[in-house]
Amino acid sequence: MSQLDAFRAEVRQWLDENCPAEMRQPVTGDDDVCWGGRKFVFKNDAQKMWLDRCVAKGYTVPDWPVAYGGAGLTPEQTKIFKQEMARISARPPLQSFGIWMLGPALLQFGTEDQKKHYLTQIARGEIRWCQGYSEPGAGSDLVSLQTFGEDKGDHWVVNGSKIWTSYADQADWIFCLVRTDKSNKYQGITFMLFDMESAGVTTKPILLISGNSPFCETFFDDVVVPKTQFIGEVNRGWDVAKYLLGHEREMISGGGAGGDMRSLGAAMLKSVGANDAGELDDPVLRAEIAAFDVDVFAYRAMGERFMDMWKTGRAHPASSNMMKYVGTELNKRRYELLMSAGGSAALEWESDESREGARPRAWLRTKANSIEGGTSEVMLNVIAKRILDLPGA
Repeated sequence: MSQLDAFRAEVRQWLDENCPAEMRQPVTGDDDVCWGGRKFVFKNDAQKMWLDRCVAKGYTVPDWPVAYGGAGLTPEQTKIFKQEMARISARPPLQSFGIWMLGPALLQFGTEDQKKHYLTQIARGEIRWCQGYSEPGAGSDLVSLQTFGEDKGDHWVVNGSKIWTSYADQADWIFCLVRTDKSNKYQGITFMLFDMESAGVTTKPILLISGNSPFCETFFDDVVVPKTQFIGEVNRGWDVAKYLLGHEREMISGGGAGGDMRSLGAAMLKSVGANDAGELDDPVLRAEIAAFDVDVFAYRAMGERFMDMWKTGRAHPASSNMMKYVGTELNKRRYELLMSAGGSAALEWESDESREGARPRAWLRTKANSIEGGTSEVMLNVIAKRILDLPGA
């Protein structure tokens, strides 16, 4: 048995023995997701048990160094771990913007003290983070942001506002882009970290077309941020921001890799019915699902290739833009298929049978996928310019 085979057997045994049965069920609502943080309330004992057991093994962030709360797994071992999690349909023990976005930026730009302080808390689910990037006048043109931090010697005083700050009303801390030099557009931004309970921080939820409010407006009125709470260099936060955006786009694109023909077909059986062969009783729909499934597997293969290239330093800097564009389009397409199969019944909004309209709400939510993290139009422009080397207008 090779070392990787032995590792797979070890992980498989540990998961079989430690993942509660409740944590192997499909996620049916936001309370099934463990976000961690000071305000988080566990849905049941199994959810907390699963988190605690994974924290003890470093499995909330398996590829992070042990010193920062991870398991120190190699890329090959991490891939096996994810495969074994998928084998038993295990839910992630912890989901977090700290894991997906801030963590990688800290690993790249943070000091040793910052890594030990913040990363270990992220790995244990003790801090829930939100992202302070977009502003009412700085969306796709993010570098035009105007939230300003006035230098007061040992601290900044921050004034301004952010918009589309996901779950800001539930977050403990924010990683935030703040202009600290008005004379330099690109080299005048600092990447700050501060507590959402700081005096002068307020949030206001934004109601979406889906009927939910995951996004917020966030306001800063004379917020004091100590000079120790920034990542990278003062006025060089744009370097950190660009690096983090790549990971954010990978996170958003992940929706495209989920699901396959079996899961889609199973979701449609009730509304469409089955023929004598046990197939969906709609040949056109079966063909559309098959075409979608082929594209999903091609997307997964593309993702594997990009990850291998990242490991060896050969990946194109704009590859995350390509992954983001294709992934979000696939995720929207998945829900279009689900809605088409459900007919008018799929639009039902409030009953227990529809789980309070889980399908149509999710379908409407996917429309934001091609806006958040950079619009599809911007992604296509970047791909055309930086990957295809097409001439500008």
